[in-house]
Amino acid sequence: MESQYQLKKSKVVKIESWKSWEDYITYATNQGFPVMVHFSAFWCMPSIAMNPFFEELASTYQDVLFLKVDVDEVKEVASKLEIKAMPTFVLMSGGAQVNKIVGANPDELRKIIEHFIQQTHSPPIQYEA
Repeated sequence: MESQYQLKKSKVVKIESWKSWEDYITYATNQGFPVMVHFSAFWCMPSIAMNPFFEELASTYQDVLFLKVDVDEVKEVASKLEIKAMPTFVLMSGGAQVNKIVGANPDELRKIIEHFIQQTHSPPIQYEA
């Protein structure tokens, strides 16, 4: 019974500094993992509202690295990726931005992850002779 009340460990990694950002992006690039980043702020209600959904996505898509960046805490990252509004979600692959969604749109967020995974993980086409 007690185990039901234990908090689940988050699958979303909170970025605390420019160095941790670089380390995680380098790791994901070297491992061939796409990265989904949630740019948020503690005062932004739509960002806060998206947190549980972002956690759910992180649990669902094990082959994607999910990062969270507070734009007020790690300004260098937000500035480098030209984040102007919260929440903003950025899909990255190979260290480069692939897609960006501005605003709290769960359906669109799931759609771009699904589309990217299908594009990159589809089995090779085999032709019959």
